[in-house]
Amino acid sequence: MSRHMRAQLALYLMGLVAAVDQLSKWWVVNKTLAETSKVEVTSYFNIILMHNRGMTFGLLNNINHAYMPFVMVGIAVAVIALLTRWLLRTNSKLVTAALGLIMGGAIGNIFDRVRFGAVIDFLDFYYGNYHWYTFNVADAAIVAGVGLLTIDSLVRAP
Repeated sequence: MSRHMRAQLALYLMGLVAAVDQLSKWWVVNKTLAETSKVEVTSYFNIILMHNRGMTFGLLNNINHAYMPFVMVGIAVAVIALLTRWLLRTNSKLVTAALGLIMGGAIGNIFDRVRFGAVIDFLDFYYGNYHWYTFNVADAAIVAGVGLLTIDSLVRAP
């Protein structure tokens, strides 16, 4: 796969993930949860509205400084810059797809931080009283991308 084709694949995935993420958040906020705080979809899945001011899994969520959204955006932009450098050096389709998913997810969450000062999370999976961390489409894409990178590292291992 040529460098140009890899760039197109990564840009396509980045745009797709960011767009689906933002559309899903808009739909949840403006349509699904417009009149209620929770929609029980199944016996193990709800749609709820959470504002995550911290990082993954709610890390740093309790830090309430006015500059925190700027710090979080700065970290995300730095990570995207490093991933872009990696993207430009790889010859692997799998790594290209993984990085496109990760960067698209990061971009989707950056949009939230810039607009709302927090990331909108709404997917709530649980079993009994145990709830997994609430997440969104961008987070799922980031995890899928990391999974693909893990697979790539195992396949390429000597």
